[in-house]
This record gives sequence, C-alpha cells and structure tokens, in this order.
Amino acid sequence: SVGGTVRYITNQPEIGSSSVFGEIGGQSVYTGGLGGDFKAGFNAPLSSKVALRVAAYYDRLAGWMDAVQPNLTLKKDVNSGDKEGARIALELAPIEGLTITPRFVYQKLAMDGWNREDVFNILANPYTTTRPPVTLGDQKMFTQIDEPTTDKFELGDLNIKYDFGPALLTSITSFTNRDILVVRDAGALTSSITGGSIGLPEDVYTLNAPLNDATRASGWTQELRLSSANEKDRFQWVGGGFYADMKRHYSQTLPVEGFEAITHIPTASVYAPKDFLYWSDLHYKLTQYAIFGEGTFAVTDRFSATAGLRYYHFKEDKQQIFDGLFGEDANGNPLIQPGSVKADGIAPRFIASYKVTDSTTINAQAAKGFRLGGVNDPLLVNLCSPQDLVTFSGRDTWKDETAWNYELGAKSRILGGRGVFSASAFYDDVKDLQVTVTAGSCSSRLIFNVPKARAVGGEVEFALAPTTNFDFSLSAGYTDSTVRSTLDSTPDVIAATGIRAGNRLPSVPKLQAALAATYQQPIAQTYNGYVTATYQHMGSRYTEIADQEPGVGNAGWITGTTLNLNSFGKNTIGGPLTQSGFTFNPLLPAYDLVNLRLGVRHDIWDVAFYVNNLTNEHALLSLDRERGFRARVGYLTNQPRTFGVNTRVDF
Repeated sequence: SVGGTVRYITNQPEIGSSSVFGEIGGQSVYTGGLGGDFKAGFNAPLSSKVALRVAAYYDRLAGWMDAVQPNLTLKKDVNSGDKEGARIALELAPIEGLTITPRFVYQKLAMDGWNREDVFNILANPYTTTRPPVTLGDQKMFTQIDEPTTDKFELGDLNIKYDFGPALLTSITSFTNRDILVVRDAGALTSSITGGSIGLPEDVYTLNAPLNDATRASGWTQELRLSSANEKDRFQWVGGGFYADMKRHYSQTLPVEGFEAITHIPTASVYAPKDFLYWSDLHYKLTQYAIFGEGTFAVTDRFSATAGLRYYHFKEDKQQIFDGLFGEDANGNPLIQPGSVKADGIAPRFIASYKVTDSTTINAQAAKGFRLGGVNDPLLVNLCSPQDLVTFSGRDTWKDETAWNYELGAKSRILGGRGVFSASAFYDDVKDLQVTVTAGSCSSRLIFNVPKARAVGGEVEFALAPTTNFDFSLSAGYTDSTVRSTLDSTPDVIAATGIRAGNRLPSVPKLQAALAATYQQPIAQTYNGYVTATYQHMGSRYTEIADQEPGVGNAGWITGTTLNLNSFGKNTIGGPLTQSGFTFNPLLPAYDLVNLRLGVRHDIWDVAFYVNNLTNEHALLSLDRERGFRARVGYLTNQPRTFGVNTRVDF
C-alpha cells in the first residue's frame, strides 16, 4: 500500500447483550439529484454461550454529473447509483477460553456513470465547423452510451481464539469473491484511431464503442499465530505464519457493432469475434506465504524495545492473450504472452519507546517494506506513433519495490488530561518505486521503476476539550516526496515517463490539514443540542509523474500545456477548427472542504441536519486522459454542496 491503508473493523457480536439500531436519512445535491440511506441491525443472545449480530443497509446515491448526447440533448445526473449490503456474524463460546466467530459480508454497488467532466473531447468541442460545436466543462461530459458499473463483493471469515493461559492461539481463515463489470464510453478513444489516425468517414468513427472491463477475483487466506496472553509480563511476543492463494480473471473487449459492414474491413480473428476491435483475456494466479515473529521487552518501567522479522515468499503466474484490430501484433496475429515472477526475502521492524513522564512518550521506528514486481501488458503496437513505439518498447517487466521507513514521534497528554498533542517526523527511502506511465498514443499503460525516491515530512495533531460543552481537534501534515535519480535512458524516455531527479511523486500533496470542532448544550430537559464543523485542506498534486514534464510527458502533439488540435492533419475530426490549440493545467489545484452538522439528541434517538461542502468547492481529484490527451482531456471531480437529514435510534 503506497497511499495508505484503512483498516475497517466491524462491531462484533456480544454474548449476554441485546440491542437494536436503525438509521434513515435523505440528501439533496445542489444542481443534482436526490439520495437517501437506510441502515438497521441488532445484537441478540441466542443462549448463554452464543450471540448473533446482523446489520443491513441500502444507499441511494444521488447523481450530479450531466452528459451531453450526440443530438445535443442533456442527460441529467448520470452518476447516480445504488449500494446495498448485509453482514451477519455469530460468536460462540462453547468452553472457557475458546471463542469461535464466523462472519459473512455481502455488498453490491451499481453505478450509472462517472464523476468525470470533459474539458476537451475530440467528438464534442466548441472549435468544430463541420460538426455541431459543443462547450463542456464543470460537471459535464460527452457520451454516446451509458457507462454503468456493477461491483459484487463477498467476504467470509472464521476467527478462532483459544486462551491457554500463558499464550493465546488465533486462527483466521477467510475467503473473498468479487465480480466487477465496468462499461466505459470509448467513443473518443476509438474515433481518434478510426477517424484521426486512419481517416475513416464520420459514419464509422461515430459508431458506439463500449469498452467492457470485467474482473472476477477469488481467493482464500489462512493465518495462524501464537501470542503472549498476560499484558503485565515484561516480555510480550507474537509469532505465526500466513498463506494466501488468489486468482484473478480480467478481460477487456471493445465491440463496435456495424464496423465491418460499413468498412468491409475483416474484424473476426482467432479469438476476437466479428466487430470486436479489441479483445483481451488475462489470468493471474498469486500465492504467498510468510513466517513472522515479534517481541517487545520492557527494559525498565519507562523504556521498551521491539524487534520483529517477517520472511515472505511470493509467486505470480500470468497468462495474457490480446486480439482484434487494435490488439494484434504488426503481422495481424494475436499476442500471447505468458509470464511469471517470484520473490522472497526478509522484512525487519524495530521500535523503541521511552516514557519521559507519566503523560509523555517518545517512539522511534525503522521498518522495511516490499512490493512484488510483475509483467507488463504488451504495447498496442498498431495504435502507437513511431516515436512512442521507440520510447516505450522493451519494457516487458517491472522489478520488486523495497522501502525503508524511519519514524520519530512523541505523544503527550496535556492540560490535566483534557488535551492530547502528538508530533512525528518520517523519512521513506524507496528503491525501484513502481509507478504507472501512460504510453503516449499507444492507449497502453506500463509500470516503470523509479530507481530511487524518497518522502520526508512530518505530522502534528492536537485535540482539546477545554469544557464539557466544547472540544476541537487540529491535524496537519507536510510531505516532500520526490524522485531522487534520473532513469538511465534516453532524454525522450526520461521526458515521457517523468522519472527525473527532482520531480514530485504522483498523487501526494505537500500539505494536508484538517480541523474539527463540536459544541453541545442542553436545550431542554433530556434534550441536548450540538453543532459540529469540519474543515479539510488538500494541497496541489499531479496525477501521473510525467504530468510535470514539458509537453506533459513529451507528447509530440503538446507544447508546454497546449494540445495541438490539428495533430491528425487532414483527418482532424470536425475540422477545419476555429482554434488550433487547447490549454489545460496538469497540476491539480489545492482545495478546501467545509462540512457542517446541527443536531439534537434525546434519550435513544438522534436527529441531525447537515451540509457537506458548504462553500460548494469545485475540487479536481485526478486528471483523466485518453490516448495521451489526443482523444479527451478531463478531470474527476467531487460532489457539490449537499444538504441532508439523518435520524438514528438505538435501544
């Protein structure tokens, strides 16, 4: 995990306790649609040794993006959706010291579209003279077809714990199933090839072109560990083993119905059916096992030292098949590429903790991390420009990534225990960092290794409850993450990948900050009113490392940050154009979000009115590109100002 990991811990069944909760809410998005949510659950003792916990939920997700259609009508709120799920868990305690907790989690997400706004689309822009001019922009995109996404997820696990007295044995067995189908409108991408590169007529390049991404993944894991059970012992320890077996099947197809009938170009191939311009089928099998151990020794009442070691072994086998006019090789044959990668090694961790006073503790940590290398998908050579073919060829694999992380921090309770202050500094030294690079006009993405990279920074957190009615918290972090070496290759490759000493790493802002404050006050007998405000600041970022290079990755059709709209020459779609260049900013600007919540609590219920994104901030979350920006330039964006009400009951 590079960007951070969120550990999601569900409420566990409780033997001997009965409880029921329910929650219902509704929301309205400014210039968008309506949404709502419902949650309910209960905990019930089935006997003196068994408890059941069940929770279920449904969310109607409001849309706020609008899509311009080919006939120039506007389709409203195309990114609405539905999310539903359930969780059921049992806890059994048949004998003293033994607990058995089976659990099953199910979720289904169905979205109607994306939160993408197009600022330039080769099929819809304001500069055309032989096609209807279209102005897009904030919360608008151009599509010819719907772009639905479905994501079904199942998780089952069995947690068994047995307390021997001096030691605790834990076994965790889990399995997962996931089925994802993503449909994207690839009309802009396809038309940049069929119309721009090849020069086929409008009745061909305007054919509907759905790109279907289908993923089916399943796997199971087993962890067995033994740990010390008495927290008062000076020596605390844990040791065990881990095994995982994961399988993934990924396919991507581009059916363009009617293409062969109009063009008389044969499309059926060994694997690709008729009218499928692109067809791929990829199978992955990943196995890993690890043995680990860690111990913490309290040298004195104030000083403790921790040392841990993990031995790991990874192996991944991959089978790739590509076919269709866009996917075959230069000789018209399917691309079949098997591959395998494996690695083993040792990852240590060391921690020292010193209690300066009863309220202040200093910690220092050093730990090593690892990510497995892999096999790149082959370039779509029939789509590449001659320069891109030279620049990106020969990148069949990427190497393992390793990192050493060093941290120093302190945490204190202050003002008589009413406040907490913590500060930390870190330094990450990364070798062969794995980054995604867009291969220009090839409509391919490759993983490159950054030889050396580092991130250095710090974080501070402060929380205080000066009175029983008021509390607030403040946190801020600064990160300077940069490439520390230049890729050992030609200048064109360096500029195209952005792997140049001094460039910032993608997706990492230099500054982040958050502030939250709550004031509560009794407003009547047994009624308590409260107001909560939160503020979040996110600094500027780049989506890909090459976005900060001149020409945005040395694309031959971009000067500085200005896209040459006539790069296809006589095949310029909608030409002659009234403007020859389009300027965009690859640097995602900083943004600030403010949320406000006003509510009343009374005994078992809580009713609250809220406004999220109070100032209606328009935040750009990532830069979206098709075919190296030649087909489309867009941004993923955030949800506008949203008003809502929420009610919860616990009894």
